Amino acid sequence: MELGLNLAHTLWDKGVEPNLGLSQQAERLGFSAVWTEEAYGADAVVPLAWIAACTSTIDVGSAIWQIPARTPAMAAMTAATLDKLSGGRLRLGLGASGPQVVEGWHGQPYARPVSRTREYVEIVRMILAREGDVSYSGRDYALPYAGDEGSGLGKPLRLIIHPLRSQVPVYLGALGPRNVELTAEIADGWLPIFLAPRRLDEVFGEALGRGFAAAGGAKAPGPQFDIAPIVSVVVGDDVEACRQPVKEKIALYIGGMGAPKMNFSNQLVRRLGYEDAAEEIQRRFLAGDRAGAVTAVPDELIDEVALCGPPERIDELLHPWRKSDVTTIIVDSHEPRALEVMADLVLDRTAAA
Repeated sequence: MELGLNLAHTLWDKGVEPNLGLSQQAERLGFSAVWTEEAYGADAVVPLAWIAACTSTIDVGSAIWQIPARTPAMAAMTAATLDKLSGGRLRLGLGASGPQVVEGWHGQPYARPVSRTREYVEIVRMILAREGDVSYSGRDYALPYAGDEGSGLGKPLRLIIHPLRSQVPVYLGALGPRNVELTAEIADGWLPIFLAPRRLDEVFGEALGRGFAAAGGAKAPGPQFDIAPIVSVVVGDDVEACRQPVKEKIALYIGGMGAPKMNFSNQLVRRLGYEDAAEEIQRRFLAGDRAGAVTAVPDELIDEVALCGPPERIDELLHPWRKSDVTTIIVDSHEPRALEVMADLVLDRTAAA
């Protein structure tokens, strides 16, 4: 099992530190990649370039670039540039985001996210492969533009620069069954949140299996497909105090990150077996009782999807992760101590196995 580091987009509001220092620490500890995220604040491209310039061996990944925020060609251009300047260290994570951000922030329709993602990835790969001038005719994307408002002067083009790699690893952020199936079929890795390893096969097994079968049947978790969940890690002697920031994050996602009838995190928690809790958290959050929403998050849910407490307790909580098909744990923490503890518990044990 490998380790990654997730850098919260909100921390960049404070400047370069502490994220740069954490990235350099992760590199020293043997983490495989640093990942940056974006919502509607700091983007996930500029920080990756900054980190890549200030490190030398660790991969840099996007978890995720929002598909509606960039045309496929722009994503491919950015990926080719970042991969080349970093010496082949980019992992390209993409995701459909959600309707509130897509339509409210980017002004794009949130329609057909599964088929749109498929087309997007196909175009990005065509551009990076640089095997010829790029033409594409899909339901959501067409190159050249073929709509009624064009000049008629567009023509197929080819990426001017020569990518260092023609096949940059593509990861997808996905929660729903159809998106997870698509991810298993077309991507090199999967970036889930709130993953409960004990329930990985129960909740996602069928979707992953269908996707692997559609890819030809030989694909499986491991070198061919990196299952890389983002996992909150909080180290400390007071377990309840360690759980608290994770509860606050989960209450926000379950209660307010999405419309009441289209909240993907809420739907996921229900599928994990916490239907009553998901309903109560959302009810309290939407009623303005955020403290009550946090209180309604079960301890058991936190212990399934996060790693909280002293190192010996985290070691115990890691047992189901080690037994699962998870291949990378992306540590979501801004505390240097958490990185040290995870390196001791995961990387040293992996090396000794």
